[in-house]
Amino acid sequence: MLRTAAVVAGAVAAIVLLSAVHLTQGTSSVGALDLLSAVLGDGNAQAAAVLEGSRLPRLLTALLVGVALGVAGAGMQSIARNPLASPDTLAVNSGAHLAVVSFAAFGIGLPAYAAGGAAFVGGLAATALVLALSGGASTSPRLVLVGSAVGLTLHSATTLVLLLFEQETTGLYAWGSGSLSVGDLRTTSQMAPVVLVGVVGLVLMSRSLDVLALGDDNAAVVGLKVRRTRLGAVLLTVALTAAAVTAAGPVGFVGLSAPVITRLLAARVPGLAGHRALLPVSGLVGVLVVLGADVLLRALLGASEAVRVPTGVMTTVLGASVLVWLARRQRSGGSRRQPPSGRVGVVGSRRRLVAVSVVLAALVVAAPLVGLLMGDRVVLLGDLGNWVAGRTGPALTFVLDQRLPRVLAAVVAGAALAVAGCGVQSVSRNPLAEPGLLGITAGAGLGAIGLITLAPGAGPWQIAGAAGFGALVAFALVYGLSWRGGQDSDRLVIIGIALWSAGMSLITLLVATTDPWNTVKALTWLSGSTYGRTLEQVLPPALALAAIGPLLWFAHRDLDLHSLDDDTPRVLGVPVERSRLLLLLGSGVLAASAVAAIGVVGFVGLVAPHLARSLVGGRNARVLPVAAGLGAVLVSLADTIGRTVISPAQIPAGLVISLVGTPYFVLVLWRSRERRT
Repeated sequence: MLRTAAVVAGAVAAIVLLSAVHLTQGTSSVGALDLLSAVLGDGNAQAAAVLEGSRLPRLLTALLVGVALGVAGAGMQSIARNPLASPDTLAVNSGAHLAVVSFAAFGIGLPAYAAGGAAFVGGLAATALVLALSGGASTSPRLVLVGSAVGLTLHSATTLVLLLFEQETTGLYAWGSGSLSVGDLRTTSQMAPVVLVGVVGLVLMSRSLDVLALGDDNAAVVGLKVRRTRLGAVLLTVALTAAAVTAAGPVGFVGLSAPVITRLLAARVPGLAGHRALLPVSGLVGVLVVLGADVLLRALLGASEAVRVPTGVMTTVLGASVLVWLARRQRSGGSRRQPPSGRVGVVGSRRRLVAVSVVLAALVVAAPLVGLLMGDRVVLLGDLGNWVAGRTGPALTFVLDQRLPRVLAAVVAGAALAVAGCGVQSVSRNPLAEPGLLGITAGAGLGAIGLITLAPGAGPWQIAGAAGFGALVAFALVYGLSWRGGQDSDRLVIIGIALWSAGMSLITLLVATTDPWNTVKALTWLSGSTYGRTLEQVLPPALALAAIGPLLWFAHRDLDLHSLDDDTPRVLGVPVERSRLLLLLGSGVLAASAVAAIGVVGFVGLVAPHLARSLVGGRNARVLPVAAGLGAVLVSLADTIGRTVISPAQIPAGLVISLVGTPYFVLVLWRSRERRT
């Protein structure tokens, strides 16, 4: 009891100290002594105005958000009995964020309580979907994989709304990463009662949550109404998350970090293990995480620069580190020797291969042709023929000259991502692996945007090189961190998702500090778009595909052997580590070149290889060319749809693919789970 009291006292003292430092940071020249005199009522009008108009609202919002997310995260981990559960990994933040942005996009100005209600409904719907798809509470990392997939879809939908309703959603891009820059205390004060009710309600449920931790069957034996308890706890945790999102946007990974830190303390202070202490202490630790991140951000960047950077960027980077640590502690899910979907030994009939090849070849020709014809202006086949012959007028020539690089970029990048996905899945023996979910595309995007920021005049080859470097660094980190006596599928993907989150946050940091008002450009790049492509920009990925694609095909035997286990290729004389390194290096370069051409596009490297294996069997000699064709068709059609359905406005191809790829990802998870059981 004394140790618990000492932890609480220490946390409160640390919060007071951080709050004092926090109040002294700002763009105004008002210093600590001026603020102290304002607090004591000595008549310093300027200091009082700064305190009441800026610094105090920011501080109180940080306190509110920290408590709400810390307690909500602890509650979610208890409900799911999963240390990886949080408002981020269960898509609660994403659902609440989408709901708030949607109302703003349609010009519906909601008061704080109504906005909180919308966020609550959105978060609750996302939570229900994740729990339904994952089979409810689960100690498996699969709960987090499903939550992350749903979160990516909701994030794509939110990005789409921000792009389509740019004027109506001005300022919501940075807010979407979690910002404490509030103009007054109106929203914070209105959300405070909601947070108070949520915290008190969960604390009153402490005994029930303690019993629930024993397992559903044991809890039912002692008389606990398991479903009612879980439903009540879900409603309270989602309400806390919705209040935090309404006040400051989706501040990332606080709900993951705070309970994890508290549970680590519980190993030395047993009194913290019970929910009556665990929940409020997690709230205090959540405050320390949010305040510490904000203080550190302004200390590193300076008050003026930090105003433009969302605090959620720092908390996400911290939370990603915690997620990596947790994933490394997870026991293997038994998937180390599971090959990608489709058994390697299954070849499929030659007649089917011929039929698939003929149909796919027709689609590879038809998809870019449709891309040239469709858009904000429909072009006829005769006009296209005249353009090829050089007999069209200036207006039509301009339209087709602009479309050709976009169509070629989509085809080449799609094929490159698909081939990269085949290589990554085979070498890692992971049916869920793809360049996006393993952090490769985020690393490539960070490298490319970093170079564009530092050298705005960089050419396509320099951008491609920077993207390649970023991709290789990202995958090296993911692969190295996930190795623990071997590779585990779930661990590899979870660490990849963590690195993806950190990479995207760092991209947001770059955009916010260098070009904060050009959010459309940032969103377009991060969503994967062919807009404004030139033939020169298509050349690097085309050459990479032409050079590395055949090399990977010639190495199809090695890919097949890597798909089995580590022992078989060694017995057959394959230098495993060198072969694995070269294959992954080639896959990373292909993915990076695609990102340099069209931006960050996910799921192509997952969907295309899976479809190819379902069509022609598991042998990579057949899978690689079929997957390349499917990837080219997929991205080409997504680009055409995005340019056509709401023309003259456009939807980035990456968003279209994400909305299709996530359900496929969840289906793969479901089928993979069935194979294990």
